[in-house]
Amino acid sequence: MICVSIGRGRHRMFRAEMEHLAEKGAQLLELRLDYLKGRVSLNRLIDNRPCPVIITVRRPQDGGRFSGTEEQRRVLLRSAIVAGVEYVDLEEDAARAIPRFGKTKRIVSYHDFRRTPEDLEEIHARLAALDADIVKIATMANHPHDNVRMLQLVQQAKVPTVGLCMGDIGTPSRVLAGKFGAPFTYATFHHERTLAPGQLSYDEMTRVYHYDQIGPETEVYGVIADPVGHSLSPLIHNTAFRAQGLNKVYLPFRVPPDDLAEFLQSDVEALGVRGLSVTIPHKERVTSYLDYMDPGVEGTGAANTIVWEDGQRKGFNTDIRAALESLEVHMRSRGGSAKDLKGRTALILGAGGVAKAIAYALTQLRMNVVISGRTLGRAEELADLFGCGVVEWERRHEVECDLLVNCTPVGMHPKVDETPYRRSALRPEMIVFDTVYNPENTLLIKDAKETECHTITGVDMFVRQAAAQFKLFTGQQAPAKLMLRTLKSATSAVKY
Repeated sequence: MICVSIGRGRHRMFRAEMEHLAEKGAQLLELRLDYLKGRVSLNRLIDNRPCPVIITVRRPQDGGRFSGTEEQRRVLLRSAIVAGVEYVDLEEDAARAIPRFGKTKRIVSYHDFRRTPEDLEEIHARLAALDADIVKIATMANHPHDNVRMLQLVQQAKVPTVGLCMGDIGTPSRVLAGKFGAPFTYATFHHERTLAPGQLSYDEMTRVYHYDQIGPETEVYGVIADPVGHSLSPLIHNTAFRAQGLNKVYLPFRVPPDDLAEFLQSDVEALGVRGLSVTIPHKERVTSYLDYMDPGVEGTGAANTIVWEDGQRKGFNTDIRAALESLEVHMRSRGGSAKDLKGRTALILGAGGVAKAIAYALTQLRMNVVISGRTLGRAEELADLFGCGVVEWERRHEVECDLLVNCTPVGMHPKVDETPYRRSALRPEMIVFDTVYNPENTLLIKDAKETECHTITGVDMFVRQAAAQFKLFTGQQAPAKLMLRTLKSATSAVKY
């Protein structure tokens, strides 16, 4: 079950959102009375309420906005109990001062907005002893392992417990709460009005993650990156899982580089992770932890996919196959094939993990590849790896190329007015391949079309590499057309 938190300044807005959420299927609402301006009329909110509610009046030190006295706050909480609301949320000191009355259930809560304390078990025991029907603990995640500690606490607790880690590192704890036995998790009314750091919207929890279908047997997959909030991988993979009727969920895992080893060697097992997509900045680092590498990973030193199978971490590079397929489909549309690119010159912009995959793919086609990166040393390393040419970033426009491939993030949302390549240097009949997929029509692609170049967008490659990952994750063919429609819909919905 998902509890949706509402915090509005006026009673009328509170009621409107309550009715709207109930119509959308919400089964439990948290009413944050500390957001109300002026005198609180409890009856206006709870009379004829459309579904069960939790009444919460949070102080500033607990992440709230209540500006009255502590006695006034406790009067509100007692009034809610007397009125017979389904739940009240009481911090530790309030729980000591306010006794149980009637049928209202007690959520005894603890918040730490700086860290996830080492003594979680002691804190939980303290709260549970205060006549708690439910214990709620919300702490800030500073490391991915904080999610593991919190979810294991939930799983082992004898008193029903909602344990959540805040911040973008803590997102997995919110989505996996039900898998580990929490009676409910929290979401917000709208993604632009979060009431706690890292809180997801009700729409995201239901439409993207299908939270109410997650249970103890649900298999976990995800993408590891730093940062990770921009990724659309959870949307398209979860959509594909649902379409195939698979009991799987795909999550965004923000994993800072210093936490990568612990995450791969310990956290994934504790969370039940079966497969991962890998992106910036981990594609090269993860190879140190693999038991098996496919030829693409061995050839590039970079992996974008890890699957746990037979007790081994197996690494794959689906970017290579996706790049080759994108080029092949494009060349066929012109009456040829990718083999026709043999001997022609390709200029790759960038020297990261995607650039490695592209360079490997193009050398397989026996193209003359030139690398240009903003950091010359990295470009030289990549060029040495595959026997390619290299040119300084400032001189990239001087290379006469038949194929231009952008492997940098330049032009990605939100910086959509930037391009990695000057329009005046584009020539008709060039092939311009931009690996940026959000937006699909980057400024580089727009300039290329207006210059009468041939274009391949990042959406083509992204869906192909994701479909290959889906096959590795599930053993089934991916619903590629559905994944493509989902991605195009998501990126076209962004306003630039």
